[in-house]
Amino acid sequence: MEFTMNPDGSLAPGKSADDNKSQATGPQGPANAETAPQAPTTTPTASAYDIKDSDTANFKADVIETSMVVPVIVDFWAPWCGPCKQLGPSLEKLVRAAAGLVKLVKINVDENKDLAAQMQIQSIPAVFAFKGGQSVDGFAGALPESQLKAFIDKLTEGAQSPLDADLDLAQAALDDGDMATAGGIFAKIQSQDPENEKALAGMIRVALAAGEIDRAKDMIASLTPVLLAKPEVAAACAQVDLSQQTQETGDVDELLVKLAQDENDHQARFDLSMALYGQGQNQLAVDGLLDLFGRAPKWDDDAARKQLLKIFEALGAADPVVVEGRKQLSTLLFS
Repeated sequence: MEFTMNPDGSLAPGKSADDNKSQATGPQGPANAETAPQAPTTTPTASAYDIKDSDTANFKADVIETSMVVPVIVDFWAPWCGPCKQLGPSLEKLVRAAAGLVKLVKINVDENKDLAAQMQIQSIPAVFAFKGGQSVDGFAGALPESQLKAFIDKLTEGAQSPLDADLDLAQAALDDGDMATAGGIFAKIQSQDPENEKALAGMIRVALAAGEIDRAKDMIASLTPVLLAKPEVAAACAQVDLSQQTQETGDVDELLVKLAQDENDHQARFDLSMALYGQGQNQLAVDGLLDLFGRAPKWDDDAARKQLLKIFEALGAADPVVVEGRKQLSTLLFS
């Protein structure tokens, strides 16, 4: 069903081939809401970043205008509606998982009967998808989560979430050495989504790139075990640990002289690898540790292998140095 905006901001239903699909049908609706059993008029707690309650007065701003920028799903519900209680949590879960690609607006039909009438709602839950200021899809009733996901995927196909766009901007700023911009964007995202692992990892990396290792360590110390276990955060923590180690390894030229004098000086080879890593020469660092592991796999309680794994974690699984390094390490382990 499509809708047009009247001058006063109200909606007038139009006709489309999708009318039967998007119009809710059934015996239960807003008209008999007053005789239905009442329950507490509260909705589940939702993130302000992508989920909100709305009403008739704010429908134009929250739905029509917002849908010009990002798709909006509107869930018409009521506290007494059993199927609404099944649908609502699933919708919220999937909208959060979409990470900003779509927003969810929840409207209580008991409190907004005029709007429900304009939308020709006859039963609830009734769900409408708005895009570009118009209703483009919809359904009635509590659908299985798999069908809800397909509904959202169709609505968001080919789009990049505002959250992902912000993360890309922050990472680009970090790569360019603009710590103020990167830190500001990461902090903004983290304030809206406190457990966003990319934002948390980004803030740690900004502190590290600025040479503020103590601040980075303080951030890490404040995180819960669950957050510390997230891959992006774990990688940033590994980078902080490695950065601290590289400051204690010594001069590259001096270490090269030591190895020239004694190629079995395992500590010098280990320190040289870490010094090279500190200079950003990741390939040479990994090669040195692989060489050390091949020469003395058990030296210093398996130090070479452990350090390789830490570097792999810090660089990320997709890094070509990591991909090749893991292959070579596996060969050494099982040869």
